[in-house]
Amino acid sequence: MLERLANALLFQIGWLACVLGGNSLWLLLALAVLVIHLRWISSWVEEGRLILSVVIVGTAVDSVLRGLNVFEFQDLSPLIPLWLMLLWALLATTLRHCLAWSARPWWLASMLGAVGGGLSYYAGGRLAGVQFPYGEIPTLIGIGLLWALLFPLLHAIARRLSH
Repeated sequence: MLERLANALLFQIGWLACVLGGNSLWLLLALAVLVIHLRWISSWVEEGRLILSVVIVGTAVDSVLRGLNVFEFQDLSPLIPLWLMLLWALLATTLRHCLAWSARPWWLASMLGAVGGGLSYYAGGRLAGVQFPYGEIPTLIGIGLLWALLFPLLHAIARRLSH
């Protein structure tokens, strides 16, 4: 129980560092959160492949959304910013810990993804200055629907890589 609480707290600290700091020295705090997780809650051996897999999936998904102008960042790179990639790594640390309860049944992950994904993008967009060219409400509904599919997939990846 304490481990899950620590994982949730670390994730929130990392989330804020990424979203508020962007591609600045605040990323060092988010990176420190990742290192603390891997040192005291889990390990690279146990979760390294999961973290890399989630970063690859998340970077691909968000880069496609960026390419479709679903959201706009201030930089001109075709990929998402580094802070958002690190945010995906931090999310991966929650799948076997504080958010493990949402893995089964699958519809629970789907509901959490739909609501939590949309809210996270809304708050992150507001705090990080991300623009939604198609309008905030249609974009967040679309992101919610996407995350209703994506979050169960991330849990399936976590399950598969744990065996």
